Amino acid sequence: MNNSVKRELLDYLEDSIQEETITNDNIEDWHYHLFNEDFYIIGHYEAEMWLKEHDVSAWKAIQTVQEYQMDQFGKVDLYPNPENVVNMLVYIYGDELFGEANADSIEELEEFINQNQ
Repeated sequence: MNNSVKRELLDYLEDSIQEETITNDNIEDWHYHLFNEDFYIIGHYEAEMWLKEHDVSAWKAIQTVQEYQMDQFGKVDLYPNPENVVNMLVYIYGDELFGEANADSIEELEEFINQNQ
């Protein structure tokens, strides 16, 4: 994950804390609520622009998604459009961020965000 994506997702985490989308009461579901409950990016054009804005090639995004799927599920699903690829990519990056944060509370997550912005 490049720095611009990481900064954007850290801002997204921070906003989600402020909006109380994620709280100490739903720690086990943080990743689900932020990266799986709804699309992060809606629309093919918006997804293409997101890739361009963050200097992520479509091929690199597809490769990252396919490698993740092989590692996690032993098979690769096809993602026929930019919207699906970007949303799966953000899902993966969100998983990486939460793993890196290793936070057991909102306070620890906020500390991680502050240290990485």
